[in-house]
Order: sequence, then C-alpha cells, then structure tokens
Amino acid sequence: MKGLFPIEKLEGLQTPFYYYDTELLRQTLRTINDEAGRHEGFVVHYAIKANANPKLLKIIREAGLGADCVSGGEIEACVQAGFPSSKIVFAGVGKSDWEINLGLDNDIFCFNVESIPELEVINELAAAKGKTARVAFRLNPNVGAHTHANITTGLAENKFGIAMRDMIPVIEHAQQLQNVKVVGLHFHIGSQILDMGDFEALCNRVNDLQQELERHRISVEHINVGGGLGIDYAHPNRVPIPDFKDYFDTYAKKLKLRPGQTLHFELGRAVVAQCGSLITRTLYIKEGAVKRFAIVDAGFTDLIRPALYQAYHKIENITSNEPMEAYDVVGPICESTDVFAKQIDLNRTKRGDLLAIRSAGAYGEIMASQYNCRRLPQGYTSDEIR
Repeated sequence: MKGLFPIEKLEGLQTPFYYYDTELLRQTLRTINDEAGRHEGFVVHYAIKANANPKLLKIIREAGLGADCVSGGEIEACVQAGFPSSKIVFAGVGKSDWEINLGLDNDIFCFNVESIPELEVINELAAAKGKTARVAFRLNPNVGAHTHANITTGLAENKFGIAMRDMIPVIEHAQQLQNVKVVGLHFHIGSQILDMGDFEALCNRVNDLQQELERHRISVEHINVGGGLGIDYAHPNRVPIPDFKDYFDTYAKKLKLRPGQTLHFELGRAVVAQCGSLITRTLYIKEGAVKRFAIVDAGFTDLIRPALYQAYHKIENITSNEPMEAYDVVGPICESTDVFAKQIDLNRTKRGDLLAIRSAGAYGEIMASQYNCRRLPQGYTSDEIR
C-alpha cells in the first residue's frame, strides 16, 4: 500500500535502508498489553534477537515489556535502552564467562540454563561475586512445530534445552548448589508458528511436567513458554497485527498455572516484523532469454531470510502505478542465492524505482552483514521522516 510510505522523503535517502512504521509498532504493543493484561500473571518480554535497533528498543521499553537476551551484547543493548535489570532474561545454549558475569553484575531477573555444565559455571561465577543467580531450566519438550525445519527448536534432536528425563535430577542437583536459586522452567518450540495447536501441545506437556514436579515436592515460581507466534507475510496490509488474543487465550485456557505462578512470554517477530520494510532502489531492468530481472541495490547482506530460509516477503513498487508485469527481483551479491523473489508481479518497474520488501522488521537489519565489503543498511523510523 503506497500510502504507508512518505515516498518523496524516502527518495532522498541513500538506499538500501530499513524504514520502520513506529505508529504500527505502538499499536502492536498496545494490543499485546491489552490482550496479555486480561490474564492474571502474564508477563511479556521482547526477544531482542529479532531487532535491536535502539530507536525501536526505546519504544518497546516505554511500552513496559521486559527483554529476552541471547548474548552479552544484547544485555548491553537493553541496559543502554533503559530496560530495568529486573525485567531482563538471559537465554542461549552457549553463554561465555564474560556474558554470565555481565548478567550477574547487572542483577538480571533470570538465567535460562540449558545444561548441567552451564549451571555449574554460573554457580561458580556467582560464588566469586558473593551473589545468588536466579535460574530457570530450559527443558526440551520434544514438541514439534509446524514451521521451517531451521527454526524448530523443541524437538529432542535439537541442540536446545535439557531432556525431560533429566528434569528432576537436574533440579535436585541445583538445589544443592549454594549460589543459584531455581525459580522457573523455560520452553521454546520454534518460530513463525501460526497453528495454535502447537502451543496447545506445549501446554499439555508443561501440565504433565508440573505434575511430575509436584510428585517430587518441587514447585517453581515462573513458567516461561518462549515465543514463536508468527505473522502474515503474504498480507502485511490486511493483517498488520498478529492475533494476540487467540495466542494468549490459548495459554490461559490450556495451561494450568499454580496459585501465584507467573507465565512469561518472549515475543520477537510478532512484535516488530510488520512495522519494518527494506527499501531498495532499482538499478537495472535486465531482459533475459526467459525472464525479466529487476536488479536492485539491496542484497542478502541486507535481508538474508529469502536466501537462508527460502522465506517469502511481499514486494511492492512504491513509485509506480503502471500495469503489472512479472519479474525476478535479484540483488548485486556475487552469489546465485541472492534472490528476493521469482516471477512476482510488480507495477512496471524502471531504473530508479523504489521497491519495498515488506514484513522485514524481524531478522532483517539485525542479521545484516558486510559480505562483499558492503555497507550495513541504515534504519530510519517514521518518527524521523514525516
């Protein structure tokens, strides 16, 4: 929808760049708070790995969300953006010592622990500082998700989490350590999930695990079910905000929380994906033997998802109202995988036209690289460009 973009002002910027509709982001955050707020004990964290643009982090922090981090650098970004340490969770299968120490120094809410060796290192480093680290154990529930194989994380074959059979021994071991306190259980089954049945399956597994814990007289304060809610990549204009009502209602109906327990979520893609577009300029139209190519100045260094996951992103020519024609939209990187889309319909495109690659607010700017010695794309918000 061309009206979403201040085209005259965008045309004066050096492409490629990311453009973020901050009003949509704020609407999304209001919806999250409204829908989660209808359920007692629901706490929402934003998964920083989706997009760590400081201007977006400030808006998300102002909305009151906590932060889910998977690196020391993300913890630093959260602290700089003003997130309270009491709302920062540190996950990740491979935490280095300096990252753990950073979390301890900032007295973060919780470490999501993925192995016994990691637990023992956290205990050791906390002891050296005279502190007690709050930990939640990430369990691998062996629950499949209807999503791309590369972003499924809850199966037994994945590298993430502790096997369910080890849950009781691991918690009992942790209870013997002097400098850690077990406060919760953590789960995450994957990303870009649109089938609520996957989340229902997770709820059923968590319910079973809680019963098993109670048989061993073990209780926890917090349950963290990760994130994973997907967005509609095909219809960013028609469905700009995911169905958070159905998502939160599913957990409210299916997950049996104990009195006083809080339920934590780690939403990433669902928060920021639809508000962001990659804006790229058409360099050339190349008429091939069997195809017409729109060669643009963005490449997979700017948005790697199509090359990495064969992901679909809706593409629009925001500077043309001409009749539709079929194009392969390709970038300048010296790799055959540098293709954004094949045989898609665009308004007739010429050199200089701006294309918007939609739904790129998550795993776009944050995953950009400097392969081919290319410059990293800038990120602009609608607050800046009016």
